Amino acid sequence: MNALDTNILVRFLVRDDQNQAECVYSLFKTAEVSKTVFFVSVPVLLELIWVLDSVYEIARNEILDALAELLLLPILEFDAQSAVSSFISDARKNNFDLSDLLIAFDAVSSGCEEVLTFDKKAAKSDLFTLLLK
Repeated sequence: MNALDTNILVRFLVRDDQNQAECVYSLFKTAEVSKTVFFVSVPVLLELIWVLDSVYEIARNEILDALAELLLLPILEFDAQSAVSSFISDARKNNFDLSDLLIAFDAVSSGCEEVLTFDKKAAKSDLFTLLLK
């Protein structure tokens, strides 16, 4: 199995470079036919969120919709897929930072009780505990 870098998913979602987007579409179509699966790690998702938000200024709900659609693609296998799915669902109900939430859901799915932080905003989520008050 091969893993995908963030820029592959960015080209697939944003289509800002026609040649690269066509290359990704061709790769994905070939993968569908051959039943090939690509791995998507949590760090790639974190970077994808950052790029879509910071570079492309895509709205939060559109980012969550895009992530949800990626989860449906049979050619993609996600690290901590249930955590990613839970993260998307929870993120639709609040305004916490998307990266913070994904970090927390990934940690909880790995068996952690909570995430310790100095971030007062993140600590408003039940998944975080503020280290210094």
